[in-house]
Amino acid sequence: MHEVLLVEDDEMIREATRLALEASGYAVRTAADGATGLDLFRAHRPDVAVLDIMLPGLNGVSLAGRIREESRVPVLLISARNDPVDVVMGLEAGADDYVTKPFDGTVLAARIRCLLRRAAPAAPRSARLRFGDLDFCPVSLTAHRSGRALSLTTTELRLLQEFTASPGTVLTRDLLLERVWDYAWTGDTRVVDVHIRRLRAKIGHERIETVRGFGYKLRP
Repeated sequence: MHEVLLVEDDEMIREATRLALEASGYAVRTAADGATGLDLFRAHRPDVAVLDIMLPGLNGVSLAGRIREESRVPVLLISARNDPVDVVMGLEAGADDYVTKPFDGTVLAARIRCLLRRAAPAAPRSARLRFGDLDFCPVSLTAHRSGRALSLTTTELRLLQEFTASPGTVLTRDLLLERVWDYAWTGDTRVVDVHIRRLRAKIGHERIETVRGFGYKLRP
């Protein structure tokens, strides 16, 4: 049974969400503020962290950043507003996905399942791959740039897998949402853009090219 850490300050939403996730087969630990949530995360190391953005004290964006400094555990943010600033700040801090309130418990459970599938080890595709100063091994899921090991999140690794499997091929945002985020429906492409920006900062901005009106491609 996968364990979910749910940090939400609204008691009614917290309890309703906990019940919905438990009904979907998850074990759920809850906290009402960011500091307690961080303590629970460190003590129990859950499989997924679900964080409200507007938390007292340590807010959800800051908590996501603290978790990402210590772990690759998938992080999903809950936002009361579909504010691009909130969304981008959360994703830049290291969150993998987000949902906006109000949300259906079954939809949240499905998004968590997607995160868990993405975090699971992928089957190896081929031997070590090299693109200029970038070196990627899909077997060990390790990446190096100019001989230096790169620290990539699960989402960044999945993106890199897709790009290195099809170098020179344009991958649309919708295709990346389907393959990396496991969305069978149309999601918010801002998620893709923010994670591409984070990946570029680590592997080299010139390595992933933007094809305007279409998507992105890895330069061979």
